[in-house]
Amino acid sequence: MNKYDAVVIGAGNGGLVAAIRLLQGGAKTLLVEKHNLPGGFATSFRRGRFEFEASLHELNDFGTAANAGDVRVLFDELGVTDKIEWFQIPEAYRVIVRAEKLDATMPFGVEAFIDKMEKYVPGSRPSMVKFFDLAEEIRLAQAYSSSVNGKTDPKYMVKNYGNFVRCGSYSVNEVLAALKMPQKARDILNAYWCYLGAHCDDLSFIHYASMVNRYIRRGASMPKMRSHEISLALTERIRELGGDVLFNTEAVKILTDEKDGGVAGVVLDDGTQIQTRHVVANCAPHLVFGKMMDKAPEAEVRAANARKFAGRGFTMFLGLDADADELGISNHNYFLYDTTNSAAQYEKMRTIRDNEVQATVCLNRADPECSPKGTCMMYFTTLYMSDDWGNVKAEDYYKTKNYVANKMIDRFERDTGAKLRGHIEEISVATPMTYARYCGHPQGVIYGYESQYWDGLMPRLQMMGEDHKVRGLRFAGGYAMRLSGYSSAYFSGDISGRQTVGDIKKEG
Repeated sequence: MNKYDAVVIGAGNGGLVAAIRLLQGGAKTLLVEKHNLPGGFATSFRRGRFEFEASLHELNDFGTAANAGDVRVLFDELGVTDKIEWFQIPEAYRVIVRAEKLDATMPFGVEAFIDKMEKYVPGSRPSMVKFFDLAEEIRLAQAYSSSVNGKTDPKYMVKNYGNFVRCGSYSVNEVLAALKMPQKARDILNAYWCYLGAHCDDLSFIHYASMVNRYIRRGASMPKMRSHEISLALTERIRELGGDVLFNTEAVKILTDEKDGGVAGVVLDDGTQIQTRHVVANCAPHLVFGKMMDKAPEAEVRAANARKFAGRGFTMFLGLDADADELGISNHNYFLYDTTNSAAQYEKMRTIRDNEVQATVCLNRADPECSPKGTCMMYFTTLYMSDDWGNVKAEDYYKTKNYVANKMIDRFERDTGAKLRGHIEEISVATPMTYARYCGHPQGVIYGYESQYWDGLMPRLQMMGEDHKVRGLRFAGGYAMRLSGYSSAYFSGDISGRQTVGDIKKEG
């Protein structure tokens, strides 16, 4: 049992999917996870009578049986869709911005979204139609690129996806300006930017448009039993296919072959050595090349060090002893910003003192039965765009944590008119230190590497062939070619798993 065709390190979203794809390709596969549960961030936990969702606000591009998105198609292929009970999120988002006095609630569905935008911003319809047409072309171009593992035919790409090629090197704001979209419409449309952790002057238009299109066109879904239901379904499927899964087991070292420097095995925390020539790592390259490999290629070390960490996570979970109506919580998904200028907002998010941004969810607005009758649950999330939490002294940690939590509650009450204080029955707070300890991510990063021009979605997809310098080692998850996010992590596992199957077959 100590010899496998492939070992998957980490049972996060990407690792779980990679293991299924390996098994479906006929590879004898071992999945190792240091935690006692699968899923990584895709999990839930209990406090008192509340079961909180650890991270998933809504799963995009899943859709329904009649309007299936790419994630649903993938889950169908994996054989897990019917293992999960799904429900639909009622609306896309509500964005509230102080400086510009903006308050807009947007629906799912392209036509409904454009109609609502026209009401908020008369004259915006032509530019919104162009945006969604372009975004759909981008989705189709990405599907083509993934189908050929990044080895795209330039002539075919220009002929079939010319507009995709034309906007490939431009930022969100540059393309929206070229579409002559009114400023207020841009401000409303750009509300999702914090989900990708880069501001709209830097963020690739292709990346952002792809995400927004998938959200609005297909709607968003949630599993009835939180994201942990997805993780359990994927784990069950791995075992059905004959895969081995070890929990409470940490992979501490990746052994390399002296001849070619490729993968030769994996060492577990109890000293057990697993023979394998293929590893899919569902963890940060910083961790793999900095800690798990004695002989990491210089090119890989340089590439990891050149990359920029994306947002460090802070989340507050509230269990409230009154229902949403009584508290004045009217929406499922809120974005609260100081300004619509995302670059200026990004700068404020560098420090604990200046950051007051939040993306906040009340799950009861999507699933009224998710908590006991007469109660509701809320999740408040923000990102820190620098390691300012690394400056917090140990003796000031709890005081700082409570300071940020109080700011979040005050901000939500002030901006929405809801009344939360006096109704808090349970509260739990996760800081960057929590995430660093839980998943081993440097600095508590929850968004992998930041999407930049040279290191964004399309460069990574198109460089998949060249970005494979260690024989037998591939990555999945938020640090991989699809960048961060649930859907992206699933697709990264799909790609890396299938690629590894191809590698194994080539070796014979």
